[in-house]
Amino acid sequence: MTDSEKATAIIDALKAAEHEPAQVALPILNGLVGLVQAHGEQPLEVEEARSSAFMAICEIGKALHRGQPADALWAPAIGATERWQSLVR
Repeated sequence: MTDSEKATAIIDALKAAEHEPAQVALPILNGLVGLVQAHGEQPLEVEEARSSAFMAICEIGKALHRGQPADALWAPAIGATERWQSLVR
């Protein structure tokens, strides 16, 4: 799977998980970890975008795990993943 395909899958999963309760969304987010990990060396801009997407997804996971509101975290995570996707196309 290419990085572009991974980013597309992550965006789709984030959009699907966004409207689910925490007990459904958390396993979806946990399943994204392998997709957002780096595999091989990429230009710095791509690595920074990938890392930003990963961190944004982790922030959602932390909030959901702690029972905190996560509504404002979804859009930044999707946006960060879309930025990564735009760089790997």
